[in-house]
Amino acid sequence: MLAPQANISDAERERGLQQLVIEALFSNTTAALTTGVVLTAFALHLGANNSTIGLLAALPFLAQLAQLPAIALIERARQRKRIAVVSSVVGRSMLGVMALAPFAGPLALPALVTATLVLCALGAVGGCAWNSWMRDLAPENRMGRIFARRTFYATITSLLAGLGAALALEWTPEKSHGRDLAFAALYAAGCAAGLFSAWIVARMPEPIMPGGLRRDTSLLAQVRRPLGDLNFRRLILFLGTWQFAINFATPFFTVYLMRQLGYDMTVVMGLSIASQVANAVALRNWGTLADRFANKSVLLVAAPLYIICIAGMAGGSQIADPAVRLAWLGALHLFMGAAVAGVTLATANIALKLSPRGEAASYLAASAVVTALAAGSAPIIGGLLADFFAVRRLELVGRWTDPDGVFTYLSLALSNWDFYFLLSAVLGLYALHRLGHVEEAGEIGRQEMLRHVVRETRGSIHNFSTVTGLKALTDFPATFARELQVRQRYWRSRRAKDAPQSR
Repeated sequence: MLAPQANISDAERERGLQQLVIEALFSNTTAALTTGVVLTAFALHLGANNSTIGLLAALPFLAQLAQLPAIALIERARQRKRIAVVSSVVGRSMLGVMALAPFAGPLALPALVTATLVLCALGAVGGCAWNSWMRDLAPENRMGRIFARRTFYATITSLLAGLGAALALEWTPEKSHGRDLAFAALYAAGCAAGLFSAWIVARMPEPIMPGGLRRDTSLLAQVRRPLGDLNFRRLILFLGTWQFAINFATPFFTVYLMRQLGYDMTVVMGLSIASQVANAVALRNWGTLADRFANKSVLLVAAPLYIICIAGMAGGSQIADPAVRLAWLGALHLFMGAAVAGVTLATANIALKLSPRGEAASYLAASAVVTALAAGSAPIIGGLLADFFAVRRLELVGRWTDPDGVFTYLSLALSNWDFYFLLSAVLGLYALHRLGHVEEAGEIGRQEMLRHVVRETRGSIHNFSTVTGLKALTDFPATFARELQVRQRYWRSRRAKDAPQSR
């Protein structure tokens, strides 16, 4: 059942691609119940400080270093499904250990950190095998749509599971025994969903790896091969700088919302769900555009939007009115969710696309190692600098004085986490500079891509909406533009006719 197949029929391949979507429902249920906002809230519930929060955020990335030995394991064993399934079963069993953490007393936080490390390390080993396996299973001309569809349904599932987690935590008071039971139930449910996901993975077909065992299958040789590819090396440099930029700030969004802005868990989870909704709506369009043009073209639009949203988070502390502030944060999370959909899909697909068939394991693992070091070091550095920025404050005030009085027209006060968001945006701009050096077949310019994004978005609104007024509203810009062009052509022709008479 776990062995690779010499021949896979079209029916088996299509069935495997369908199971790929179904598996995402359970694996993302596990992620929604046990990672992200829930993991941060769990750590805060157990008494974690900023350094511990940064460490927990860094572990999933630093654990990707386990892909280095995984490369050699895959090349020698050549059974990617077996590696993926076994590592998934053992790793996700750690979620059961984490479910017991609230009742472990002084050992609660050490148990949480240790179990997270084991889970992430084995997930990295399984992920290395999984990526190489999917590279050979999914047709290249459908890759964007397949993974967009998988991510779409996974996002919907994550949304529902996240909503359930938010309700479970909302109904239990902070620092109470009921909250202990709520976290234990969430992690137990996540463990069960993760094990069922591994069972589905075991039923998917795996093609035999192309080529035989090479003589240069040493770990050093496997890592050096992708680094010798100039274009892939440029891609790795972009991915590394990008991951450092965004992970310098984003792991602390929950801490920022709860501690600096004073929101409770319900609001934090609500903003997270809003982001996931936007993510799900945008995914289909990003997948279509990635297949039609190139992943780099998608990144040239989605990545700058993501950077702007991260910088905009600093605006939350500048808004005094609670309603306006919440609306601002809600809008940012909607745009951020749509941008993350494009960035996540494009970065995963461009690495797959630029990896040669049969060598995807070493190429993707080399990429994962570099990005792991960058993304893993960013939140650790951020956590260590938290106390430094907590006692610093930058104020910019503009005042106009005249006989009638003093008028303040600018008041900007940056403190604590605000510095993180602005620094993250600056680093993100440098990452975009590195992206410009990567070459991908079929890429188009940012302006042209923006036009296609707008066209796809309007098409999605037409498909989702049954309200005539909303459709007319989406038609208005195009109708107005066409009318303007007609009028311009008319007046040009009139001027051309009148010109000889005036002479």
